[in-house]
Amino acid sequence: MPTPTESPPDKSKPGRKTRSSLRQRILLGLFGYTALLSIAVVVQGFIVNEHAEHLVWTSLMDTELDHFVERSRIDADYRWTDTEALSLYDDATRPPPPELRGLSPGIHDEVGYNGLEHVVLVREVDGRRLTLALDIDDMEHREFDLALTIAGSAITTLLLLCVVIGWGVRRLVRPLSNMAERIGNLQPDRAGQRVEVPEAASSELVVIADAVNDYVERNDRFVERERAFIDSASHELRTPIAVIAGATEIALDANDLPQGTRHQLDRIRRTARDVEQLISLLLVLAKDPERLTRSSDRFALDQLLPEIVEDHRHLTRDKDLTLSLAPMPHCQIVAPLQIVQAAIGNLLRNAIENSDRGEITIRLEADATLVIEDPGHGMTPEEISALYTRVARGGRGGGGIGLDLISRLCEHLGWSLRFDATERGTRATLALRSSV
Repeated sequence: MPTPTESPPDKSKPGRKTRSSLRQRILLGLFGYTALLSIAVVVQGFIVNEHAEHLVWTSLMDTELDHFVERSRIDADYRWTDTEALSLYDDATRPPPPELRGLSPGIHDEVGYNGLEHVVLVREVDGRRLTLALDIDDMEHREFDLALTIAGSAITTLLLLCVVIGWGVRRLVRPLSNMAERIGNLQPDRAGQRVEVPEAASSELVVIADAVNDYVERNDRFVERERAFIDSASHELRTPIAVIAGATEIALDANDLPQGTRHQLDRIRRTARDVEQLISLLLVLAKDPERLTRSSDRFALDQLLPEIVEDHRHLTRDKDLTLSLAPMPHCQIVAPLQIVQAAIGNLLRNAIENSDRGEITIRLEADATLVIEDPGHGMTPEEISALYTRVARGGRGGGGIGLDLISRLCEHLGWSLRFDATERGTRATLALRSSV
């Protein structure tokens, strides 16, 4: 079968890329910024605390050691008295523990010995090495507990900020989300639609809504002009075609016609019938789908299908082709009878025209789905992909105006038309809406 145009691509197809919403992107950005800011504040606080702690220890230890040195110079008999937390070591009289002997002059924080942490000040005074050690083990434990408290409060603050940010972003983005939903709910087959915006909408939302409404109005006018033109042209064509068909029928009733003339008149009659079907298709496209549904007929598709197949059997006379109609279940549908005949006939005719030899199988399923498989040239996967691309763009297919109109009718009436490549040929699947 040649490549027809297809119906618009389904947005719910698995291959369609899933995109995150604007709200999610803003939330992720703000959450990331808040987390980085919290980490930066905690790190800065830790650095400032360590620096301040170093200054405190330096000032305290220098004051204590300066006091001892000054008293020793004034009073040669002055002796340092250790406290529970503060100890003084003199290399000459009281050597320091081994852990403190290798320390260079200066202040040293978090030096461990005797299982405790100390701040140690080492100074050279008059050739003597003085070492002053302050026990800060209890302070370090309290500092650790304080750090845990600060970290907990920072995490709690971060979580509260995330909740507040989430609520605020949701509130800010809600008007845009509502507008996007309203735009997504616009139906291409309905006229007079508008996107409404609330009074409190921002200026950007008003600009978007006005642009969409202007486009919808222009599209409605275009569709109305197209329907009016098709309706007018189709009615104007019906009269001359009916005259041609009627005159042909009268001429064929004559018994003394030469065989060549009868053959040509028969061709004229078939062509007139095809043009009548084409006009009927155009008239359907010019009607509103709801009006079309109300004027539909109820009929048995399993009784109509054999008649259509017999009407097209003569097209296989010059080919090594056979039409095979599989056993059919009972199936009733509500649809325009003439349109169903034209659609099935068009698909069957294209299967015949694009097959060389073999068997064309026609199968009807209980859910009003018609399957036509031909053994002919078939379509490659690339051709089937091109088929759907052309339909999505509203282009013409390689099968003439027939398949193009059938594809548009399927979209217009809510039917489904699909083409698949088989091992040798092509499978056409037409799903009609059943109403048993």
